[in-house]
Formats: sequence, structure tokens, C-alpha cells
Amino acid sequence: MNKIVFLGAGPVAAESLKSLVQNFEIELVITKSRKHARDAAPVEDFATEQKLPMKFASNRAELDDLIADKNFASRVAVIVDYGVIVSQKVIDKFPLGIINSHFSLLPEWRGADPISFAILSGQTVTGVSLMIIEPTLDTGKLIAQKTLDVAPDDTTPTLTDKLVALSNNMLAEFLPQYVDGKITPFEQQNPESATYSRKLTKADGNLDPATMTATECEHKIRAFIEFPRTRLNFHNKETIVTAAQVLNGFAGDDWPDVIKCADDTFLQIKELINPKSGKKMKTADYLRGLH
Repeated sequence: MNKIVFLGAGPVAAESLKSLVQNFEIELVITKSRKHARDAAPVEDFATEQKLPMKFASNRAELDDLIADKNFASRVAVIVDYGVIVSQKVIDKFPLGIINSHFSLLPEWRGADPISFAILSGQTVTGVSLMIIEPTLDTGKLIAQKTLDVAPDDTTPTLTDKLVALSNNMLAEFLPQYVDGKITPFEQQNPESATYSRKLTKADGNLDPATMTATECEHKIRAFIEFPRTRLNFHNKETIVTAAQVLNGFAGDDWPDVIKCADDTFLQIKELINPKSGKKMKTADYLRGLH
């Protein structure tokens, strides 16, 4: 069984590690240290439960210091959902490099949040790229790439689950082949057309129907359903919208759950979070309560 070092921190990393332990011997888990006792630390919790060797590094300098005097038996490392920039000196510790499972069809959506941006842009196809990392942003050679259809009702959480499953299968299939020299890494196609995602902020969640079409609003609601969530001034109250539907061919009748958007398009608010109770509810039920 091939040995690997695993680097990751978030919930996606934890799911990846759970899959990797079934097919690889984990020489070391490197993750971020939790700041407070109540903070979620899914990788740490799983590694502790499985009695996996583990060290902590929460930034680039800490990772450099941790790795400096280490000599690994593993020829390759895997990094998923870590959120730490990795220096060349860390990469050089592994003869076959560090493999990142990136949830897009690189060079599409390089950067921090490719899943949200795939939904936000209205894509019907995305995928997973297994990439040999470089110190630059998601520019490395690929060892495998597979596509995945985006369903019309996918949200960032549902699409994430599908991509995690695809990623786990790809790592199980292609990583041993790469270690055994059966895969020749290949360059990303058309790097000049690369697109970039970024880390989202709370301000990104504001819905502006005056400048956005109904379709753009609906994409944003599905993309940002967990964070930063989409906020709309709805019947004079700031409301978080959790589901909506584009009304094609709508005549602009006076429906209390419909808002007019840019280019004479219309969006029906199907579900929201009640500003008073904080509970998710159907818009029709919310409006009955208002009137």
C-alpha cells in the first residue's frame, strides 16, 4: 500500500481523508490547529479517532518550520481544502510532488471557491482536476481530469457532495497509477483563458434586482445558500432568500412573492428565512403572517 502525507483542514478535507485511509497508508496528517475548544476541526477529529499521526501548521511559516527537518518515506503528498499557501521547499520534500484535488476543470475557476462560482456563472458542467501544485495559483500540471454535470437545482452544498465523491474515486484510481509511473502529467489546456474565483465576503450576498436579471439572482441564491447567503429587501424587511424561481413569460401581475429584476425579468421568491423567527419557511406562509 502506497504511503502518503495528507494536508487539509476543512470538512471537504475530512471527507477526502476518510476515503484515502481505505486505499493508502497515511504517514502523517498536517492540519490547522483549532483556535478555540468549540471550533470545528473535522480533520483533527477524524485523525484523532483513527489514531493517525498528526502535526499542526496554520500558515505558510509554520508549515515551512514543520517540514524543515522531516524526511518522509512518502514519495507524494495530497492536499485538499487546506487554505495554506505551500512553498517550494515543502513541495520539494516529495519526489513526486504534492497532488491537489481542485473542484473545477482547470484552468477554469482557479482560486478559493470554484464550486460557488460554477453555480454563480450558470455552468451546466464542472468537474475535478488532480493537479501537481506549484507555488503559483492552480497553474500546475494535471494527472487526471473528469467532468460532472451541474443539475439545474444544484446548490453549493449539493454540488460539493457530488464533487467530493468524484474526487475520492479519482484519487483512489489515479494516484496509485501516478506513483507507479503509469501516468505522465500534462499541461492545462488554454491557460490564457483561465478564470478565477475568490474567497467570498458577507457583502457578496446582497441581491440587487435593479441591476441583476432574474436568472442571475436565482444563480446567486443557489451559489451562496450557505455563505454568505443572499439578502433582499422584501416587503420592507431585509430577508435571507433560500429558494427562488425564474418566471419566464410572466406578465408582471401583482403577485406579492414576485420581484421585478433587470431587463424586465421576474423572480418568484419560493422560500426564505423569517427575519423575526430566524426559521426557514415557504414564502406563501410568510406572507400570510404579514397580512
